[in-house]
Amino acid sequence: MGEAPAEPPQRSIVKHTQIAGLAIALIVAGAYVSIPIPGSPVPVVLQNMFVVFTGLLLSPLWAGSAVTLYIAMGALGAPILARGTGGVAYFAGPTGGYLAGYLIAAPLVALIVAAGNRSQPHAVAAHTARLSVQITAVSAGMLVIYIPGVLWLAYKLQTDIGATLLSGFVPFIIGDLLKVAALIAILRGLPIWVWRALS
Repeated sequence: MGEAPAEPPQRSIVKHTQIAGLAIALIVAGAYVSIPIPGSPVPVVLQNMFVVFTGLLLSPLWAGSAVTLYIAMGALGAPILARGTGGVAYFAGPTGGYLAGYLIAAPLVALIVAAGNRSQPHAVAAHTARLSVQITAVSAGMLVIYIPGVLWLAYKLQTDIGATLLSGFVPFIIGDLLKVAALIAILRGLPIWVWRALS
């Protein structure tokens, strides 16, 4: 059997735009789930989970563009950041570095999936990738958010990295492991027709 014909470019752009819109909507919804952590200025949110999910849904370029648009809308004042806030001032706050991490995470996840799929003739998207590729991509995406996040938090709080890790990283390890497990379960559990509609 021959390969299915490629989608016309215009139709492909429309579909990717729709998926990017869905991804942004999920990130916004995740921002409204905000649970304070005693002793830490960083709340528990679902934003990071959906940022990583964006990388699983889209190519590196589209994933990065979707998250960039989300960040830009938040900077312009749309109440779509954590706890329904918005505006440039949020980025200067102690959690601003985590938003910078989002810009890295989404395209990184997509890049890892794409690289892993090159060695699999029949793998074309995140849901068809090997389990090891999926775990690596999702884990790397969750972890890389903390690099600029913790560095900026240390600068704002004027604390050393060790103390900052205790307030800006360690309290979230268990929750992030659960998010990784949830994302893998979604990748491997949703019906194939859903993924075909998204691919």
